[in-house]
Order: sequence, then structure tokens, then C-alpha cells
Amino acid sequence: MKTYILGLSCYSHDSSASLICDGEIVAAAQEERFTRIKQDKCFPRNAVAFCLRFAGISLGDVKKIFYYEDPEEKFKRIMSTAFTSGWSGARSLFFDTPAWLLDKLYVKKKLSNELKEFSSTIPCIEYISHHRSHAASAFFPAPFEKALVLCIDGVGEWDTTTAWKGEGGRLTKIWETRFPHSLGLLYSAFTHYCGFKVDADEDKIMGLAPYGEPIFYDQIMYHLIHVADDGSFTMNMDYFDYATGEKMTSPQFDSLFGGPPRVPDSELTQREFNLAASVQAVLEEVVLRLARHWQAQTGFKTLCLAGGVALNSVVNGRLARAGIFERVWIQPASDDCGGSLGAALSGCYEVVGQKRVVNVNDSMKGCYLGPAYSRDEIRAFLLSQHCEFTEFSTHKLCSKVAEILSEGNVVGWFQGRMEFGPRSLGARSILGDARKPKMQSLINLKIKHRESLRPLAPAVLKQHAGEWFNAVKSSPYMLFAHPVCEQKRFARVDSPPFQSGIQKLCEVRSQIPAVTHVDCSARVQTVDGVYNPLFYQLLSAFHQQTGCPLLVNTSFNMYGEPIVESPHDAYRCFMRTAMDYLVLGSFLLSKRNQPQWRERVNSTDSSRD
Repeated sequence: MKTYILGLSCYSHDSSASLICDGEIVAAAQEERFTRIKQDKCFPRNAVAFCLRFAGISLGDVKKIFYYEDPEEKFKRIMSTAFTSGWSGARSLFFDTPAWLLDKLYVKKKLSNELKEFSSTIPCIEYISHHRSHAASAFFPAPFEKALVLCIDGVGEWDTTTAWKGEGGRLTKIWETRFPHSLGLLYSAFTHYCGFKVDADEDKIMGLAPYGEPIFYDQIMYHLIHVADDGSFTMNMDYFDYATGEKMTSPQFDSLFGGPPRVPDSELTQREFNLAASVQAVLEEVVLRLARHWQAQTGFKTLCLAGGVALNSVVNGRLARAGIFERVWIQPASDDCGGSLGAALSGCYEVVGQKRVVNVNDSMKGCYLGPAYSRDEIRAFLLSQHCEFTEFSTHKLCSKVAEILSEGNVVGWFQGRMEFGPRSLGARSILGDARKPKMQSLINLKIKHRESLRPLAPAVLKQHAGEWFNAVKSSPYMLFAHPVCEQKRFARVDSPPFQSGIQKLCEVRSQIPAVTHVDCSARVQTVDGVYNPLFYQLLSAFHQQTGCPLLVNTSFNMYGEPIVESPHDAYRCFMRTAMDYLVLGSFLLSKRNQPQWRERVNSTDSSRD
């Protein structure tokens, strides 16, 4: 008899559900993809329904349910912090305590009530601590029998940074740093100070960093955080307000860096670039110290990472190239959406006691764990919208799309099962020709509707990755930033003078300018065809036609919206942006042939007359 285990993450941000069967990851999805609410925190009703539907089971077939953190321990931390913070904690006690006592403490009851729509009999619900969920999501799917595991995020119940020994089907915590001392919250403080949204825009700080210089590095290391040689750290809380206040930073923080936080949506200045570069440099230094110390302590030659900070591809790239470990594996859904997966895996191996079998690739199935749509479902949708489309065989489709891309067009690519986690990996992707200098600004400004400086990533045939990027071994989940090879770069010219700040964006640095960041690095995705053969065929066709084995691959969404889930989502995004073509399964659509587009053009022409 099969043993099904359901993992849940919700009520904070990035709600999700994951389903395990006898140790195999069957399905996983974020709730935001269904509700279209970015980082939706509500109970993952749609994600649960999908997981059960995909497995062909009912909730009654599930043995146990595991939730990704312990709300009772979290409440103790909030109360303890408030009581020990003097007058600043009084406000927190007054406003936070009623919500916890009346609602937030009773997660099992809330989950049981929500799950009643699926079954009158609710499986036993158990809590897995937040960082154990992260550690389980990192280690148990990894292709290692044993490994050091580092989890770095904002905060769970108490823990903010932890080290673990992963061995077989067991995780043992060997070190912890507790709230309020947090690398994730240090980084988020600068996210706030630079005018961006905490828990959502930390990747913007990483993207801004190469435009600046780390001139505030010493100030951060002297005033904000004390870091020991072994990577352990404490923070000077005089500069922060997140423990009990409403903001991330205090007036002392503002004074240290010469003024108030940047007003959101105002013009970015060199100060923001330099602040981003500085906190990024600090983060890299601390993580490298931690990695070196705990490798020496454990002797493990492999490393696993999870937690929101593990999505920092620049840190990851430095770790991979540092030679501290033979191999580094990172959970693709390292943020809180992966908490449901980690809770389910921890429950599977550490509570239920199932035997772990190591997959030599990994157990994530390429992260293609979400819903898929059949040919008939897609065709029915297209007909319902009166769309103009052409259907192709697989070989002809890839050849045709490769030709379209080589002509400088932008293509929405919707295929197979949706990705789990924050990255599009060739199932829900926007694609372009990386050789085109203006492709980055075109996709960012006219399609994604976001800042032009945001870096785009390359998807490259794995066997050719080493010809284009340094130190790349395998990076299927787009989690490592690596330098573009010297022979693919252009020599810098002395005239005009070297640009600074945002002006750096205008400089063409390599043969693939659309994916080459200002520091000549790129966040690389290697594609080998094991889990997404169609995407591999497309890259192969493009390589055959152009001699270039890579494409721009960015997430299929507009700014502020989740990645598309359904054909309807994809078509809506396609029609609302400057994308030229859309591929839904075997069907190809040209924007200019769509009735809605022609009506819009005709209406515009008539108004001009």
C-alpha cells in the first residue's frame, strides 16, 4: 500500500503544497500561481487540490500532513523579544498579542477547518520546525548520501542561520544563530533602505550591486555586524528596528549612511548602487567563512543550501568556485514556498521512517512538479478565444521557433508541467536571442514592465556551457552566477570614458550582451534534456541555425504578477505585452494574426483619422 504525505506552507508568504509518495516527490505548487496574487499567503486550497488530483487520490488516502513551522515556538520568540525590549516592545505586545491568542496560535485547527472541503476525515497534522523544513528540502532531494547543510534566511521560529549534518535519512543540527541576529534580515534592511519591498525585492539588491562599489563595506562590518573568523556573527541592534518596531532600520542607520531611505519608485542614485554592492560583499564574506569553518569541522565534501539567502546566485557562484566543496547543491525552491516540500520530506524520513534512496541527479525531477495541460485542453481554449494559430510537429515546432528567435523576436514558451519555485526553467518562460544588444531592455521595459537594469539569464546546452561560462559544471536550476569566458567577451575601449552607475548598462561586454551582467557574469541554467527534452530540442535547433547554444530565459509574467499557470494566463500576458509570438504546447501564435490585436490596431488607426 502506498504511503502519501502532504506538506503545507501558508499564513506568512509564498503558500504552497507538496505531495510525497513512498519518498518520491509527486507534485508541488505555489498557491499564487492559481489565485494570481503575488506571494499569496492564504491556505493553499488550489495547490492542495492540484496535488491530490494529479496523484489521483483523495485526502483520505494521505497518511499524515506536515506543516513547515511551529507557531507555538514562533509565538514564544515574539513574546520574549517584546518583553526584553523595554518600551519599544510594549507596542508589539499591544498590537501583536491579540492576533496570536485569537488566531495565529491555532494553525492545526485552522488547517483542519480548511481541509474539510476535501474530506470529513482529516489526517494527523504535525509541525516541523522552520529551519528543519529548509534543511530537509535541501538535503533529502540532493544527490548526496551525506552532506553539510547550511540554512540562511530571515527568521523561522528562533533560528536565522543553521548548520546541519545530513546523513542518509537523518538531519542533525550542529550550530545555530538566533533572532534578532540574521543575515537575511541584514540584507532585507538594505532592501528597505534602498526603497524596495522586503521579502520580495531582495533580488533587486543583488542586481544593483555590480553597478556600484562596496565603499560602505567597512562601515557595515564595523557598526552593523561583528563577524568572527568562523563565520559566526552578532548584529548591533541599535541600527535596526525590525525586532519590535514597524520599520527595518532605525534613525542611527539613516545617520550612518547619510540620510533617510530612498523613496520607493524615485530615481536610483549611485548611493543605492554602492549600498547594494557593500551589503552583497558582506554577505558573500560571511557565507564563505561559514562554509570554510563547517567544512573543516565536519570533513564533508558536499554542501547543500536552502533558505531565502540561498537564492542569491552571486553568493552561490562564489561558493562553487571557491573550491571549499567538491559539489554544491541548492534547493531550487529555497524560499518559504519550499517549506511545504521540506516539511513533507522531513515527515517522510524522520517521522514516518521511510528509507531514503539517493538519486544520482537529484530527486526534484527538474523542478517540473506543477500542473500541465493536454493538447486538447489547449486547443479548446484557443478556439474559445477565436485565436489564429498553427499546429506543428515537435521537430518542426522547434525549428520554426528557433528561426523566429534568431530574427530578434520575443517568444512566450508554455510547455509541460509548471516549475515549482521562483525560477522559470523552460516550461513557463519568455525567450529571446541573447546576441541582441537591446534584448535586455526590450524584455524588461516592454514585456516585464520593470527596471531596465534587471539582469536576464541564459539557458545553455549543458555540453556547451564550458565554452561560454567559467567554472560551470551543472546548473539546471539557474542558481549560480558564473563569469562569461574571456574569449566570448569584448575588449573594453578607453574612449568614451568608462561609465558609472546605471550608464554601465549601455556597454556591450560580450557576444551575448542580453545575458551578460555589468560585472561580466551571468546566472546560468544548463539544459541536458533529461527532464525537459523539448526545451533541449529548441536550444539544439537554435544552435544548429545560429552557432549559439543558448537563449535568454526569463520568467513568463509581468512585473507584480506570478508566473503564468494556465493557457489563459499565458495568452493574457502575451496580448498585454510586446511579445511577438506565443507557443502553447504544439501551437504557435503570432501577435499580428490575433483578432484582438488587429482590432486594437484598426481602432488606433481610426482614432488618428
